[in-house]
Amino acid sequence: MTRRASTVIALCCAVAGVALTGCEEAPPAASDQGSFTGMTKIDVDGHAVNVSCSGNAVEDRPVTVLLHGGGDGLEKLARLQETLGGQERVCSYDRLGAGLSDQPAGPQTMESTGKVLTAVIDRFAGDAPVVLAGHSLGGLIAARYAPDHQDRVVGLVLMDATSPTQGADLAKEVPPTATGMAAELRDQTVAVLQGQNPEKLAMPDEEVRSAGDIPVAVIQHGKPYLTAVPEYGPGLERAWAEGQQKWLAVSSSSTLSTAANSEHYIYLDEPEVAVQEIKRVVGEAAESL
Repeated sequence: MTRRASTVIALCCAVAGVALTGCEEAPPAASDQGSFTGMTKIDVDGHAVNVSCSGNAVEDRPVTVLLHGGGDGLEKLARLQETLGGQERVCSYDRLGAGLSDQPAGPQTMESTGKVLTAVIDRFAGDAPVVLAGHSLGGLIAARYAPDHQDRVVGLVLMDATSPTQGADLAKEVPPTATGMAAELRDQTVAVLQGQNPEKLAMPDEEVRSAGDIPVAVIQHGKPYLTAVPEYGPGLERAWAEGQQKWLAVSSSSTLSTAANSEHYIYLDEPEVAVQEIKRVVGEAAESL
């Protein structure tokens, strides 16, 4: 499996990131958690979860929480967090089974993964609402979390988020008769979606649910890297683009844009695009508070 091919769901890629500094040995005191900066570990139901925060909270503006893609960790988001944290508060965290967080005790679901996200928000956003900015699998998690947490989530940025119907998309584009790279991609992807991944997280297909009218930015890649898959590449690119369109249904105030010079890692290929859209959504969310 090549890196380009496996990135179709971006759950298996590992690219060198930028290390974050300022690690703490113990979580900050409860009274300081809303202003804490640096890196620390918190206990969530007996598991250590690694969290990093930058910048200071700004009155009447939401806190941004970054969610990494599958196979990555918060260190991959370090430059993005540093840039955004220069003006207001931004946090990121390693999900269980990723980065410096503990391994999950067993299989995970979107519900159990969401509980960890809730714990991070409760402890490090203080009383502020949040904008979730997720890449790939992180985008899928953010978009499925928001409808059930409209009391806290006031905006979303989905950076080439995994399609809400990734399993069906792949089955449609790569038939059982396929061989070679395409067949390998299909089989490995199915296994990953069923929970055979470092996070042990199952990701069944679901219809997109609405989170109301919160501002949502959906950003898709513009460089067609999936064409590297022989014979089926164009279809995979088409299916991925259709998946991005589906995410627009998460809000009546969604917009879709294309990072023209980016492959899957938009925030690394064109960080200015990610920064611009996150700032825009945060600003629009702040206006509605």
